[in-house]
Amino acid sequence: MSSDLSKDLVFSSATELEQMIRRKEVSSVELTQAFIDQIEREDGDINAVIVRRFDAALTEAEAADLALSKGNDLGPMHGLPMTIKESYVMKDTPSTWGIESYKDNVASEDGLVVQRFKSAGAHFLGKTNVPVDLGDTQAYNPIYGTTNNPYDLSRTPGGSSGGSGAATAAGFGALEAGSDIGGSIRTPAVFCGVYGHKPTWGIIPLAGHALIEGVPDPDVTVCGPLARSAEDLKLALDVMAGPTERESVGWKLDLAAADIKSLKGLRVAVWPTDELSPVSQEIETNAMQVGETLERCGATVSYSARPNFDSHKAHVVYQSLVGATMASGQPASVNEKVQKLVAELDPDDTSERAVNLRAAVMSHRDWIRHDFRREKLRRAWDTFFVDWDVLICPQYNVPAFVHDHRPLRERTMIVDGQERGYSDYAFWSGIANAPYLPSTTFPTGFSSDGLPLGLQATCPAYRDNRSIEIARLISLEIGGFKPPARMVGS
Repeated sequence: MSSDLSKDLVFSSATELEQMIRRKEVSSVELTQAFIDQIEREDGDINAVIVRRFDAALTEAEAADLALSKGNDLGPMHGLPMTIKESYVMKDTPSTWGIESYKDNVASEDGLVVQRFKSAGAHFLGKTNVPVDLGDTQAYNPIYGTTNNPYDLSRTPGGSSGGSGAATAAGFGALEAGSDIGGSIRTPAVFCGVYGHKPTWGIIPLAGHALIEGVPDPDVTVCGPLARSAEDLKLALDVMAGPTERESVGWKLDLAAADIKSLKGLRVAVWPTDELSPVSQEIETNAMQVGETLERCGATVSYSARPNFDSHKAHVVYQSLVGATMASGQPASVNEKVQKLVAELDPDDTSERAVNLRAAVMSHRDWIRHDFRREKLRRAWDTFFVDWDVLICPQYNVPAFVHDHRPLRERTMIVDGQERGYSDYAFWSGIANAPYLPSTTFPTGFSSDGLPLGLQATCPAYRDNRSIEIARLISLEIGGFKPPARMVGS
């Protein structure tokens, strides 16, 4: 296979590659080898695919080709090679979540999502890098080191699915799967110029995405795909979603199909920035430009329509629910220290620090009260989406930033020269996370520094196919994924 053809293949969409395999224009073995060659050629600088199973992947590709030659269909992903976030459970591979004490945590069998991809005909080249305990918008840890952004190696690919975003952009697999509690799918997708989908909470089980077996699905957290096209998100979502075996006795998932055919007539609310979490002028302008493109396509666009709730209070609800989930595993010694700090807080203090401290040790009674406030948010969104089909807004305040491995308490974010809190971005992530809404991130061009830009399209609960389709239609107008220039010789 020529090097030019190999480059074309590794940057093609999974949907295109699947069709090529079925038409026998390329074999699964040839495709798998092309991705392996790309990883071996480019990943030394990027460090995204940190667990590799190349020999096993080639053997599985041979089996897919043999099945096709006999007329056997392995599923909608027949013969597709992919990578997956290190936090997923896969037989004979470690799931450490970047925590050094778990470096020998090797699985004896596949987790549920991995099983579903394999049952659909896919096979795995390896696993991709994460931050420690999946707890950062960067991707580095003491086991595997640092993952770099394919568009600028001095910058982060995002997190926690940072290796996922980098691998997808660098052509290291046909598809990826990540997870998201605070933008962990969407931020890497935006930073790396690809697509990501945070699904409606609960439609994709988290079984098989855990350090230890038997953990119930945590609040707010979701699993979802990253890809180089919106069509690929749909392909992966259909494979990943659905009840567990226990649940399937009583219910079946029946997501509504995409209910739009074109951008004409679409009712769009654009939220380009906010005083609570200002984005860079370049990102705000980019959001406005996408809105103008939608208007030219016949959409009705508002730049002021908002759901009827107090944005600060809504963000506190999100911070509280996420903080409670993420702190649930902390040891008793830490819990005691936080309790003492909380006792010293002013009852009227709603600063980020105060909210996070209270969340880490909140009682079940307080959690229920926050859950009640979330239900009010969900109802406000229900009312909002009567008049509007989609909300389009930023996912992060700035493009991919330079690696910053200082302690979290020392980090800040610089937005157009102004110093902001490092976690300011969570305002934009929480818009969809707290009320369990689906949100699809899509590439929208490049910054003046050549870094990818992207936005998110948020729709009503269980309208996942709508948000993916809107991302697809917008991409037809403004262009979609563009590979890193240094990898395609331009």
